[in-house]
Amino acid sequence: MATAIGTTYTHTEPVAADLIRFGVIGYGYWGPNIVRNLGSLPGACVAALCDRSQQALRRASQAHPGLNLISDSAQLISSPLIQAIAVVTPVWTHYELAKAALENGKHVFVEKPFTSTVDQAEELIELADKRNLKIMVDHTFLFTGAVRKIRQLIDDGTLGGLYYYDSTRVNLGLFQHDINVIWDLAPHDLSIMDFLIDARPEAISATGQKHLNGHEDVAFITVYFPGRLIAHINVNWLSPVKVRTTLIGGEKKMLVWNDLDTDEKLKVYDKGVNICTKQDVYELLVSYRSGDMWAPQVEQVEALKIELQSFLDCITYNKSIINGGLAGLQVVRMLEAASSSVARMGEVVYL
Repeated sequence: MATAIGTTYTHTEPVAADLIRFGVIGYGYWGPNIVRNLGSLPGACVAALCDRSQQALRRASQAHPGLNLISDSAQLISSPLIQAIAVVTPVWTHYELAKAALENGKHVFVEKPFTSTVDQAEELIELADKRNLKIMVDHTFLFTGAVRKIRQLIDDGTLGGLYYYDSTRVNLGLFQHDINVIWDLAPHDLSIMDFLIDARPEAISATGQKHLNGHEDVAFITVYFPGRLIAHINVNWLSPVKVRTTLIGGEKKMLVWNDLDTDEKLKVYDKGVNICTKQDVYELLVSYRSGDMWAPQVEQVEALKIELQSFLDCITYNKSIINGGLAGLQVVRMLEAASSSVARMGEVVYL
């Protein structure tokens, strides 16, 4: 039976030996989704939930009667009955909670972004390696049907060599009080970009402005890659409309991903530019190519469920994952560089 809200965590009900028992810390905006999906996986169970807010615990009690609910994360982390901890809390708490979990022998699932600094991320990765524990950073979009299909189109050469990656992620709110819009929204785009593009970025330039609460609420990030490839990311809390659109231009074809379109999320355009040069280098001939548009079929899945199943497989069968600690570190490295560039009015920061 479960304990009352806010008391010491104990678990007296029998649990299958092959289940991975999770402790979830945080039941705010994203926590309910984590709890629901973990509870639906045959190889996992939520052994207990922790949140400092009694109101959050009451909500959890109504949604999940019988679930162990406590307010002290240290009790959860130190429990020998729990094998993995899901940290679903503000970013400034990630390092301490994840470090404590790893030191207590727990695998760790961490909400994005991984940590507040590169140094923190590197320390957690080293600690997990020493203790043979797994870290997964919650880059949920990597498990969507749309992103998987885009990766396939890049890998099979449909788009050709990439020219640019251009993403817009804007809406009105939700304002954060501890981080700016870059650290709130850009991790989505940076993690997607990092997954789709094999080349490592060389430098970042970013500009932004504060309007309401002391944090940048509008920002523009440019990422420079070796060769001709360039990426641009626009994040904004002050847009009158919600936009989730990514353009990817290649030598052969161009792609538009509108994540708000329920029917045709991806559209591939047989459009491009053909350039020919004659012996006279000053004479440049340009012809435009305009062909068909097609919308590839995109698998409709709940990405978070697939992501959490991937984490279970990683723990149980030692399978590799695409969003482990190193992937989380790469995103934090780019976020840190972008913040540094914003503070210096767009100065290029080399990675």
